[in-house]
Amino acid sequence: MKEGIFLGKKNYILGIETSCDETAAAVVADGNQVLSNIISSQVDLHRKYGGVVPEIASRKHLEIMDLVIKEALETADLHVSQLHGVAVTYGPGLVGSLLIGIVTAKTLAWSLNIPLIGVNHILAHVYANLLEHEEIETPLLCLTVSGGHTDLLYLEEWGKYEVLGRSRDDAAGEAFDKVARYLGLSYPGGPEIEKLAREGDASRFELPLPVLENSFDFSFSGLKTAVINLVHNMEQKGLDIPRADVAAVFQKTVAQALINKVVRGVEKLGVGTVLLSGGVAANGFLRAELKRELDKRQVQLFYPSLPYCTDNGAMIACAGYYLLQKGIISSLTLDADPSLTLSC
Repeated sequence: MKEGIFLGKKNYILGIETSCDETAAAVVADGNQVLSNIISSQVDLHRKYGGVVPEIASRKHLEIMDLVIKEALETADLHVSQLHGVAVTYGPGLVGSLLIGIVTAKTLAWSLNIPLIGVNHILAHVYANLLEHEEIETPLLCLTVSGGHTDLLYLEEWGKYEVLGRSRDDAAGEAFDKVARYLGLSYPGGPEIEKLAREGDASRFELPLPVLENSFDFSFSGLKTAVINLVHNMEQKGLDIPRADVAAVFQKTVAQALINKVVRGVEKLGVGTVLLSGGVAANGFLRAELKRELDKRQVQLFYPSLPYCTDNGAMIACAGYYLLQKGIISSLTLDADPSLTLSC
């Protein structure tokens, strides 16, 4: 398929996202005009287990996938025959959940004789910024922070990137969830930590700042363990646990570790633009602190609005549109890749 394949005045892409516990579908026109963005969350189903149960997630996707797509098309006021392509997450994620979305997308693409576009979930989070900020110019840095991944990318241009750093162990979002669980907070942990931290004193304790010398990689396993040890020691001494203070110190330390890498990248590469994406990009403290540091250096910061930070179909459709423009499509043999990463 060659570049410039689109012929109509509007080019509609259906995006399907089922990598974890959200069943999502969206219709996006011309890469950034969101006509619908339907998300059916399973948070209430998994909360009592303290995390996502893969089998339950898969069964729920199977149950409501068709209904979510139908609602996305109706909200967009489109008939399925008007679609120009179907984009779908094929990894990373839970294999059972991914397969539900992939099989659905394959069926639609085959029956409508339109392109199937397999989308890397991590890369889609980066493209989510284009849904509301078409003016973003490359080259730039992007920090993608989610439950399973923490990646720092250098984008020379859209579609051409270099992975500067990634998670070596626990991703930032995973650390948020684990610390929240240890503090007795509900799932998902990120929003609960942020809410509790507003009531706390971020200078109450000192936690070790994760530092990997001469590397842009991230590591939060040690920080998570330090929080657990801090709380455990207070429990052994019979002290009341100042949960709000612990949450505030933990959140501040995570944010500082992330910001330090971004600032290093800005200073090394001389870029004037930074993007923030992924579920943890919804954290208001991280946004504010990163903006404060970048403002000092006259560097622009962009991030998606809250509905496009967490998993959604619009970001998949957006990424799919730009992949399709470059002639990048998938065959009907596309399979799930639960351990998919961003290639260097």
